[in-house]
Amino acid sequence: MVIPPVDKDRLAAVFKAYDVRGLTPEELDEPMARSLGAAFANFTKANMVVVGRDMRTSGEALLAAFSEGVVSQGVDVRDIGLASTDLLYFASGYLEAPAVMLTASHNPASYNGMKFCHARARAIGVDSGLVEIRRLAEQPAEAASHKGKVVKVDLLDNFVEHIHSFVDVKALRPLRIVVDTANGMGGLVVPAAFKDLPFEYEILYEELDGTFPNHPADPLQAENLLDLQRRVIESDADVGLAFDGDADRVFLVDENANLISGSITTALVASAILESDGPGPILHNLICSRATVEVIEEAGGDPIRTRVGHSYIKEVMAETGAKFGGEHSGHYYFARNYGADSGLIAALIVLERLSADGGPLSSLVAPLQRYESSGEVNVEVANTSEAIEKVSGFFSEERQDRLDGLTVDCGQWWFNLRPSNTEPLLRLNVEGPDQEQVAHRVEQILALFE
Repeated sequence: MVIPPVDKDRLAAVFKAYDVRGLTPEELDEPMARSLGAAFANFTKANMVVVGRDMRTSGEALLAAFSEGVVSQGVDVRDIGLASTDLLYFASGYLEAPAVMLTASHNPASYNGMKFCHARARAIGVDSGLVEIRRLAEQPAEAASHKGKVVKVDLLDNFVEHIHSFVDVKALRPLRIVVDTANGMGGLVVPAAFKDLPFEYEILYEELDGTFPNHPADPLQAENLLDLQRRVIESDADVGLAFDGDADRVFLVDENANLISGSITTALVASAILESDGPGPILHNLICSRATVEVIEEAGGDPIRTRVGHSYIKEVMAETGAKFGGEHSGHYYFARNYGADSGLIAALIVLERLSADGGPLSSLVAPLQRYESSGEVNVEVANTSEAIEKVSGFFSEERQDRLDGLTVDCGQWWFNLRPSNTEPLLRLNVEGPDQEQVAHRVEQILALFE
């Protein structure tokens, strides 16, 4: 048996900077999944590969095809079934095997994708293996002399024990919590994680449903938080939690239904980690608030600025020995979690801090909310490189760097402008002392594209 190659142009359409993602079946179908399974087996040269999937309707067939490709190369598969992405990363660490998660995260129901990692959840991105996997999929794959075996395993209880180890569960108090899992994988892992804890919790849209019948599983978009915010007020809850489709990201709202940004959550979790583990390096991506940097320093940490994206952060975490890293987009990385991100672990640490503080979440985070930001503004341009250079020239008198796109420090305010990895878009983030200043600066920068 020979698994046929995939056309280069088709592969180019679905391979992104950090993962594989595309419309199903138009761009990502079962033959491609089968070829990618064989390619991944040959890339890792492992004896065993771990696989898991989210609740999307195309997931079961794609995972079966991917597994067929893996076993065709004489490699065994450990299938953990329905899983959140952080459960899959845990399985990779726990079983010490490379892994793939079938998910399109927060994308609409018509999409699916794959997130790859080495054993112990080490990231695979465009600079660390995705190009080689793609190259292998462009070639036919001869079947091995013997097939591997597919064995189903259930690691949910082990995962829950692992995430509970990040907090003192006896110190948690009976907080009232509303959780919006948006019909995503949070509906599996949140009840398992919370069932033995002293919380009074309610889950919105707990049923796993890859058609997302209530609202998209993308908490970065404000409109997708409205149901959670409304229910927090109605139920007089202490905190609201919003998970994305594969439940590796979490966003918080306080008791007044105000959103707590990923930057502030990063600062809060970083201070907890530094308090428990002692001083050391803490990572933050370059669009995190200045307040994040200040809080890390005040807590005795050494803030290290990184590019946006999990593969970059995990690489820097390994290089620096950082105990924790956070992104404004709601990803939080823990050294004791094999360097991988977990929204559940971050949520539990915040809930532990809230339990110890005794006051409302708004009071706990108030000292950390020091600046105003624009949020991410997407700008469609014909040529992203030319546009960045035009902006750089306009602000030529200000301090600049090119760690990821263009960052300009103008003293009281700053901004980052970086290209999308997949679309002709620039992503603009501006931070300043007040909303009036931020709005003015956003208008000033956008005018440069007219």
